[in-house]
Amino acid sequence: MKNEFPSEYGSRLVNIIMQDRETVHFYNNIADNKLLSLSESFDAENYTGIRSMLKEKKIISDDSLNVLDVFCERINEGILNGTDSNSLSTDISAKLPGTDDFRMCHLHAFFRRDENGRITDIHYNIRPYAPKEIFDREVLQNFSSDKNPKIFSKRCRHVIDSNPDRDIAFIQFDVERFKLVNEIYGVDKGDELLRFINDSLAIVCTDEQPFCRLTADVFMIVTPFDTKDEIIAFIRRIESMLCGYKGMEYRLIFGVAVVDDRTLHTRRHGDNASLARQLIKGNAMENVLFYESSMKSELHKKQAIEESMQNALLDHEFVMYLQPKYSISTNRIIGAEALARWIHPEKGMIPPAEFIPVFEENGFILTLDRFIWEEACKKIRELIDNGIEPVPISVNISREYVHSYDVVGELLRLVGKYDIPIHMLELEITETADPNGVEDIVKDMKKAGFTMLMDDFGSGYSSLNMLKSTPFDVLKIDRHFLEEFMDSDRGRKIIEHTISMSRDIGLGIIAEGVETGEQAEFLSHCGCDSAQGFYYSKPIPAEEFDHRLKTVNG
Repeated sequence: MKNEFPSEYGSRLVNIIMQDRETVHFYNNIADNKLLSLSESFDAENYTGIRSMLKEKKIISDDSLNVLDVFCERINEGILNGTDSNSLSTDISAKLPGTDDFRMCHLHAFFRRDENGRITDIHYNIRPYAPKEIFDREVLQNFSSDKNPKIFSKRCRHVIDSNPDRDIAFIQFDVERFKLVNEIYGVDKGDELLRFINDSLAIVCTDEQPFCRLTADVFMIVTPFDTKDEIIAFIRRIESMLCGYKGMEYRLIFGVAVVDDRTLHTRRHGDNASLARQLIKGNAMENVLFYESSMKSELHKKQAIEESMQNALLDHEFVMYLQPKYSISTNRIIGAEALARWIHPEKGMIPPAEFIPVFEENGFILTLDRFIWEEACKKIRELIDNGIEPVPISVNISREYVHSYDVVGELLRLVGKYDIPIHMLELEITETADPNGVEDIVKDMKKAGFTMLMDDFGSGYSSLNMLKSTPFDVLKIDRHFLEEFMDSDRGRKIIEHTISMSRDIGLGIIAEGVETGEQAEFLSHCGCDSAQGFYYSKPIPAEEFDHRLKTVNG
């Protein structure tokens, strides 16, 4: 043996190793910051922790490193803040002595704690799974899913029944726009991410917190709690440990249902959590929503939208409205933005905020976008044919499908079909937390000859630093950015310098959401001459736009 464990461990562990040569054991003394090995095939000298040893000796596979990080982070929490647990375990892919390939192994940490619950010593062991154990593990996972819910439902019922004096929460979460994750990083990477989340939940959740992967990218945890703040803190902890896998950009969305009737079947509580999760989707500011009974009417609205969207397209209920863009100095129309409006024969105008998020989630947004693209091209052709001097019309490109659909090819086809100058059709894409994800698409569009507008600049992700390398031609200043920063002298300076810097490096500027003459005057003073907003015009039907264009521009 390379090193000796403390005497109270020695004889017991030696007997274990004599009986099972495949398992390897380590001892970590927290105070001395030493990792000792009780295996002749391992030399743990000069290592202070299990992670550095496993990684540097290449014992653990790259695919298991992130799960190991979560495992070690949980242990560090116990060292710093104390823990009620006596042990922690996870599964890793490891190459143990005497083997040539990585095998699925069980990593177990047994804790000794002081009177405050802080971890003082850790006994680690790594044991390879036998083939039958791997099979049984896969069967258990399958029967703990929503498709075969018996085991999971029993565990949920046990948590409810064994905690009569505590509240119980069903927490359901998913990876927002997981389809987009697959498109950007590939299906294999997407599957890796889901395995990482599932394996990490086994570390993050205690024995009192059953969890399962329901379907696809949807997971659920059931946990007792005492305060709402405790639930929020638990969710934020999950986020911190589960986000950022291998540098991937994604966001988790949570729905929470608090058990108010303990006699209901556990599936009912899960359904309520699912409803809250679905309704929080598309909210850029929040990603956690607690279920309320009134939410069922919201779900019915969403279902009604999805049930009628195809017929609405066939029945010409979707129409293109145009919002003019004005020159502040000349008060002439210099362009327009094409926007989708839904005019229902019975309900009248359905607000875009009600149907656009639903379409973005279910993929129908591509169908609607393509309809608006063609309507815009038709309108440009119509203006030319009627002898009216046309202005550029911009259309929106949703990020949800830019990696899976030939947007450039479709737009070039439409430009050719209606024989319009390519510079008359401008393209808008909203700024994003993953600018690299759309950069290549924007470059392809520019190469084809389109003018590219970054929509909603300043709405949350942008920075002045990104301007030095942006492939866009024009920035559209977000109306919230304008409203917020105009309230103070410092804010006005920020707007002024943003506009000045953008112009200096050759970027065009359009201000969205201009609602007052004061805003227009200030923008003009700062060097921004292009504006769009209710001060000039709300979005209007295409026929009304024609009349206004002839009247204003002559």
